[in-house]
Amino acid sequence: MSEMKKDEIAEDQAQINEANDDGFDETEALRAERDEMRDRFMRALADSENIRKRGERDRREAEQYGGSKLARDLLPVYDALRRALDSAGDEQRAAASALIEGVELTLRELINVFTKHGMEPVVPKVGDTFDPQLHQAMFEAPLPGTKAGDIIQVMTEGFMLHDRLLRPAQVGVSSTPKS
Repeated sequence: MSEMKKDEIAEDQAQINEANDDGFDETEALRAERDEMRDRFMRALADSENIRKRGERDRREAEQYGGSKLARDLLPVYDALRRALDSAGDEQRAAASALIEGVELTLRELINVFTKHGMEPVVPKVGDTFDPQLHQAMFEAPLPGTKAGDIIQVMTEGFMLHDRLLRPAQVGVSSTPKS
């Protein structure tokens, strides 16, 4: 081989090596870009899935608890009907039996509507233990025969809306009896 051919071959080989180096760098750059795009895609996919789940949860909560303000506003009506029935004595019941029956039917229908929409009463009994998650202590008094933390009087019933406390039951609680 002539010297000129050897130089041309060497030059061609150098160009091939240079092209391979450039190609190698370009391939690595493309792989890095692909990996970055894949990562961004996976993050965007995860974000959209989280947004979908959050929206579904918010929709369920709005469906279950959206009426809580109205429900809370109806509780004084329930209390007034309950007090009206509790205050009516035997003499008044006999004199106005139709009126008393109408109030009882109204109260029963209100309770049915509450139940239909997931509202359940929290009805503590005298002697139950005070639970700050469900009850609100309105007063504390020593009462012989009880221990500290026992409910001694129930003023108003509480209500749960599904699994959330809508209104705590208002109760009187026994304090430690003094000896």
